[in-house]
Amino acid sequence: MIQISTPAAIGFIITTVLTVFFLYKATKSIKTLIIIALWMIVTTILAFKGFYSNTKEYPPHFIFLIAPGVLFAVITGIGKSLSKDRISTLLKWFTILHIIRIPVELVLFCLYKNGVIPHLMTFEGYNFDIISGITAPIIYYFIFIKKTLDYKYLLGWNIICLILLINIVTIAVLSAPTPFQKLAFNHPNVGVTYFPYVWLPAVIVPVVLYSHIISIRQLLKSIK
Repeated sequence: MIQISTPAAIGFIITTVLTVFFLYKATKSIKTLIIIALWMIVTTILAFKGFYSNTKEYPPHFIFLIAPGVLFAVITGIGKSLSKDRISTLLKWFTILHIIRIPVELVLFCLYKNGVIPHLMTFEGYNFDIISGITAPIIYYFIFIKKTLDYKYLLGWNIICLILLINIVTIAVLSAPTPFQKLAFNHPNVGVTYFPYVWLPAVIVPVVLYSHIISIRQLLKSIK
């Protein structure tokens, strides 16, 4: 088990809970909330048993950490249809949700300092995802409060932030100690295979991905 500062672990747990809270406020789906809670319990148990940190088995156990949530986010996000009266509320919550990407990046930096993820996964390396978190309250303010920008800007922002998300997820996967590893052989990405950091690929990434898919789909419909 890796040893990371307690404040970092507590901060990450709070960040995960806040992410799920924003998701619930946007969707009002108790069913989704229950599914996520159960998934968090399962990943926690498997993390403590060392399932995800086992790099000797095939297929790589790391795949079972990130793939289920991402597939669920893509499938449900593409197939989701919403009534017009819910779109505005959903877009508001799914925009402000992205502030959680700031503490996530700070935790990743902490994991790097502890030697359990590579430098390239931090904002000092090739991870620019913190930009999404910093700009989230700004775009929220000008679109939903001041209303000086229209939905075209929100669409463009979501697309850019989705690209930034795909960038760091790709780096994280290629840095993990699996047969598919292409990066960071000296300092592989092992930190996210331990509790509570397993919730980053298992919960936070899928929720953020889901929010972008839903937002982009609804914005494309609204702008037409």
